[in-house]
Amino acid sequence: MSKGIFITGTGTDIGKTYITALIIKTLRMHGYDVGYYKVAVSGASSVATSDGGYVNNIAHMGEPEDMLLSYLYEHPVSPHLAAKWEGNPVEKDVIMKAWHRVSEAYPFVTVEGSGGIVCPLRDDDKAFYLLEDIVHWFALPSLIVSHAGLGTINHTVLTAHYMKEKNLPVKGIILNHYTGSLMEKDNIRIIERLTHIPVIATVCDGDDMINIDPNVLIGLYE
Repeated sequence: MSKGIFITGTGTDIGKTYITALIIKTLRMHGYDVGYYKVAVSGASSVATSDGGYVNNIAHMGEPEDMLLSYLYEHPVSPHLAAKWEGNPVEKDVIMKAWHRVSEAYPFVTVEGSGGIVCPLRDDDKAFYLLEDIVHWFALPSLIVSHAGLGTINHTVLTAHYMKEKNLPVKGIILNHYTGSLMEKDNIRIIERLTHIPVIATVCDGDDMINIDPNVLIGLYE
């Protein structure tokens, strides 16, 4: 089985897919054979137009579409609600089968979450799954993607503390939409002080690589 890492965010539209694409692109450009997987995508009409398709394209992976994700929902709502409306609930055995398949195909796999860590994936009479359950099933460490600007201290610290409470190890934090302002630099200092987790990278709008030593980055996969 391969090594992997889970990418979560402090909320929806934080730039998690963009950061995931940069991570994979950077590692692949340095010779690491890194794959991608996401359990569920909502708000897309096809794999090509989904988060998985975006990552596949930006990172120049050429990964087969049927390996990128397991559940595709058209309604732009939380996966658990889209699944109810579309009659296609997330099944654990389907997810685990997909995870084993991508793990056998790549020595390293980057797993992207849906929304924040408390995103519901299924809620019905038979099962209740949150995104955190996926992280536990795969036994992966995580990276947290946060916005660099105002409000990020609260969002990032709450996410980090929740994950610690749920025994979900976090390897680092990546701040997106970074401009280098004095406030953002202070945000980094306070976040690290309160979470005891390093901010391992900052990403500016338009960056096409992630500014982490690829050998250090690949070392975060377990």
